[in-house]
Amino acid sequence: MAIYHIVLFRLKPGVTKAQVDQWSSIAKGMVGQIPGLRELHAGSPLAATAARAKGFDMGLVAILEKPEDVQAYAAHPAHLEVHKLREELCDDTLAYDLEF
Repeated sequence: MAIYHIVLFRLKPGVTKAQVDQWSSIAKGMVGQIPGLRELHAGSPLAATAARAKGFDMGLVAILEKPEDVQAYAAHPAHLEVHKLREELCDDTLAYDLEF
């Protein structure tokens, strides 16, 4: 069963679209580097439902192969690089993992 690692991000004031695009590109580049990471998709909330996002400006869904892959993903150097950027760009983060 696949694991869906869902993360929402509240960006700091003044973060530019270029910064978010670069961060998203680096994050998507983790696919193929981190064992068990099948896919990663990132983006802004839909305009029609953005009011329900409670201030979260961006989200991602990372699809991993099995529960054990979540810990390996979290500790992998490629993820730590993305995590460092997250700390620079975000005020708050919410993560949630589901197994399907």
